[in-house]
Amino acid sequence: MSRNFDVIVVGSGIAGLSFALQVASEGRRVAILTKKRRADSNTNYAQGGIACVTAQNDDFQSHLSDTTEAGDGLCDEEVVREIINEGPQRVQQLVETGVHFSQLEDGTPSLGREGGHSRRRVLHVKDITGKAIESALLRATARNKNITVLEHFFAIDLITQKKLTKSGFAVRNDGNKVVGLYALNVLKGRVEVFKASVIMLTTGGIGQVYQFTTNPDIATGDGIAMAYRAGVEVANMEFVQFHPTSLYSSTDERFLISEAVRGEGAILRNADRRPFMKHHHTLADLAPRDIVARAIDSEMKKSGARNLWLDITGHPEEDLQHRFPNIFEVCARHGINMANDLIPVVPAAHYLCGGVRTNLSAETSLPGLYACGEVACTGLHGANRLASNSLLEAVVMAHRGSDAVVGYLKNYESETAIPPEWVDGDAEDSDERVVLSHNWDELRRTMWDYVGIVRTTKRLERARARIQNLSNEIYDYYWNFKVEPRLLELRNMIQVADLIVQCALQRKESRGLHYTLDYPEKSPEARNTTVLNREF
Repeated sequence: MSRNFDVIVVGSGIAGLSFALQVASEGRRVAILTKKRRADSNTNYAQGGIACVTAQNDDFQSHLSDTTEAGDGLCDEEVVREIINEGPQRVQQLVETGVHFSQLEDGTPSLGREGGHSRRRVLHVKDITGKAIESALLRATARNKNITVLEHFFAIDLITQKKLTKSGFAVRNDGNKVVGLYALNVLKGRVEVFKASVIMLTTGGIGQVYQFTTNPDIATGDGIAMAYRAGVEVANMEFVQFHPTSLYSSTDERFLISEAVRGEGAILRNADRRPFMKHHHTLADLAPRDIVARAIDSEMKKSGARNLWLDITGHPEEDLQHRFPNIFEVCARHGINMANDLIPVVPAAHYLCGGVRTNLSAETSLPGLYACGEVACTGLHGANRLASNSLLEAVVMAHRGSDAVVGYLKNYESETAIPPEWVDGDAEDSDERVVLSHNWDELRRTMWDYVGIVRTTKRLERARARIQNLSNEIYDYYWNFKVEPRLLELRNMIQVADLIVQCALQRKESRGLHYTLDYPEKSPEARNTTVLNREF
């Protein structure tokens, strides 16, 4: 028996919730599937804020120039212009939803400045902007009777008309399109069928593919892997952004020290406690993230140091506690007083600029399938994301996607065939979960060691060979044992890791976030995308 909705949203961050609210306001029945709790999302971890032109001394052209400069020749200027121009409307919508951005004493917005920005234009709620936005959107979602939120439902694979035809089901032969998906009901341990005319992927990023990441545990690339397995175009996977400053600790856990801290005057210092960024870029400590991450990586390799230092000492403790309450508290738990002590920092995997390829309406190459937020590749970020453009993209593209979906549904002819039930067959509960934990660790170490901030062809080829071995093992495991969240995540992570390596091997140049010692220069002509489209 299948569950039927007009629209299914996979993921519950700013993109998914904004989109769901907009589509539900048109009277459509919407289900939001989230593999853990509804508040578990990448959005919750966004500290810096949302970049948007609101100040009188700022303008759209300046924001566009900063974005394309960071994107290193690969931004789609039409996409950049449209998203930036629409930003103020969508920010106002967030305010009306209940987001209270920080203000100065005179009531004007308190605007932060981050790396790559020529002006102060980052709206924020102290250093918990993502959490504040997520909370406001969840409250609005709870009030909407057309939205059903299903927690602990792990989306496994898309069901398409083409797959049904190949499986012998009688369906209308009018081209391929989405008709639903399979999802694991985690709490009941069974796979359920969901039928829907539209699927919106808003599953966030891929940070857990790497050993060190600022991303939460949920960031395992699920949406990208699902889309790729359905034959959807995937682009620019080589452009993985490493945040320059995560709090260093002896464990694999990395806590993000927002770029806004450098925006307020913090200075990076090397192992000898000397400033070094002025030797790497004219903007020094406010250089774009790829420049800063490579500079830190270079300094650490030269000195052999396990970490470098971020210095914002000298600023009044009261001011730091007010502006960065969450960061201040976390540092304090590690015995660091930001006003008096240097903060130990290292880079960590942070954001993917590639993903499921979409147009300005969030449409993918598969009718009925849409993608929005970090899972998508719109052309806004190019080869490197400008700080705090991610929340802007998510909220603008969610609105554009909702408009496109409403139009799509008006002309949609419902598929009468009911997708088949999931069949476990002879699959058993696994008694070999050590395979999952071992392969999980091996994959993340491989990606960190061979597909990190600085790459070579030989390292990438070594990574590809190891990933292929892991893929073979997990393929065998997947078909012999009943599915469970850890298995599904690892299956997706291995797929995403392979896509990253494939794309990196195709790019014979260094551009933006992709830097290789074998091709240290840029090609004369920028290629807009590195697209992989699985044939099945």
